[in-house]
Amino acid sequence: MPIVIGVFSLPAMRAQDVPDWQTKAGSKMAFEVASVKPSQGAFVPSNVALTPWDDYGATNGRFRADTTLSEYIQFAYKLWPYEMQSRELSRLPKWASTDRYSIEARAATANPTKDQIRLMVQSLLAERFQLSAHFEAHEVAVFELKLAQPGKLGPKLVPHADGPPCDKPGLSPGEGLPGFPGDCHSLMAIGKPGTMLMLVGSRDVATDALAGALSMLPLGLGRPVIDKTGLMGRFDFTLEWAREPRAAAASDVPPPPPSGPTPMEALRDQLGLKLEPSKASLPLLSIDKVERPSEN
Repeated sequence: MPIVIGVFSLPAMRAQDVPDWQTKAGSKMAFEVASVKPSQGAFVPSNVALTPWDDYGATNGRFRADTTLSEYIQFAYKLWPYEMQSRELSRLPKWASTDRYSIEARAATANPTKDQIRLMVQSLLAERFQLSAHFEAHEVAVFELKLAQPGKLGPKLVPHADGPPCDKPGLSPGEGLPGFPGDCHSLMAIGKPGTMLMLVGSRDVATDALAGALSMLPLGLGRPVIDKTGLMGRFDFTLEWAREPRAAAASDVPPPPPSGPTPMEALRDQLGLKLEPSKASLPLLSIDKVERPSEN
């Protein structure tokens, strides 16, 4: 079955500024009523995907989740876990990544956006966990995602308007995978059965989200990817490459060569894109203070 992976489109911001998405969502919001309790029983799935993606179904203004403070922070601040950000989150107290907390909350309006739900969770974490945090800009090594040839898209990077709408199945890239990728606004990844091929895809996404996807996929890049394609609008894409085969344990026999394109070849030939090393200033959420939650 496909695995849904969350990725993050990097916002344009300066040190101490708030991300663009947060300003557009309303800057500061709070739930009308909310309950926070320690959770030690069976895991209860969230009714909102706790990812930085925009996938979101109607919940009538209700939010339900059962996870750790660390995951709530990543959801509320729409964080993409590049290495420096993960290192900052690792400084949280141990209980913040091990103890689960159940949140049941209701918004004042029946149809908040997913980003507005994030702002409400931010306010709830500040109230109940005494969470204080701020963004700082850090210069880091990155890859810039660019068009391999100016003005030319690859065959598997298609304007969303030219593909099936979100209420219809996706276009199948091959036999046995009808309707792939499935849902819009989230990334799907699957290892093709019986092969060393990895297939990923998404629908109705901007190229900054595609850059974020490349940052966290198992491509061996080791650094964030930022969008420098200059492309506007929304796209559907599929990308297929050969995973590196592993040599058998305690064996002097080298692994066989990959039976398909490398990630960089696939990026160029299928999407018409390339990666160039560079440096950029990226936002890092710094945690100033956090405490175990107050009683309801």
